[in-house]
Amino acid sequence: MPPRTSRLKLSGSKGLISYRQPYRCLSSSLRLSQSPSSQDASQTTHFGFESIPSSQKSSRVSSVFSSVASSYDTMNDLMSLGIHRLWKDHFVRSLNPGSPHLPASTSPQPKTPHQRQPWTMLDIAGGTGDIAFRILDHATHINLDHDSKVIVSDINPSMLAEGRKRSLSTPYANSPRLEWLEANAESLPDSIASDSIDLYTVAFGIRNFTHPALALREAYRVLKPGGVFACLEFSHIPPKNAAYQLFNGVYKRWSFGAIPLIGQL
Repeated sequence: MPPRTSRLKLSGSKGLISYRQPYRCLSSSLRLSQSPSSQDASQTTHFGFESIPSSQKSSRVSSVFSSVASSYDTMNDLMSLGIHRLWKDHFVRSLNPGSPHLPASTSPQPKTPHQRQPWTMLDIAGGTGDIAFRILDHATHINLDHDSKVIVSDINPSMLAEGRKRSLSTPYANSPRLEWLEANAESLPDSIASDSIDLYTVAFGIRNFTHPALALREAYRVLKPGGVFACLEFSHIPPKNAAYQLFNGVYKRWSFGAIPLIGQL
């Protein structure tokens, strides 16, 4: 396979990290010695602060999101004090989605702008459309791209239904630029062809995958050569100074004290 240029963008509590190398960022040699179904019988995985059998995670995650779909964004506002909106805004701006308006040719003929190629973008675990709407807004208003589209994929039908409802207040409802797909990120349907996606995003969703390696392999499969994989997620910062210790203490009090109470509302 010829070399491919890809970008891997990760966002965590330290901010946005950009990583470049001259080959695809996801290894095509990813292999599993056993099938997920056979591994699930003996393996455990995390579910919040609890360890559960891997075979139970998908149903447990589905149950949680089905129960909170209608209030999901409000809960995020309360639990993050609205900061999640700033993170998502920065995430999308840094990706600069959409096909930019290309300058006119410098040759004598023709004197018209080069034809742009619309992007096909896939937002995984995109549920309520929070990232997808931002992507389309940026493509439309910043890059003047009115043709690129986003496919919002989520395993939970309740979250997708909420996203469709929210889309009615945007210019993209019932538009060919916005599609909704109920699918498992670990095994995407054939409708998402190999080498067909320009930008693959997943925001605060990869933590909910039972087998993240399978989802990454699918991301590698569907991305075009030179396509971008972008993940927005929390991470760990190694302690370095007193300021970190102070912030870490406040964060833990909020995470273990306030957030569980908000979740019970």
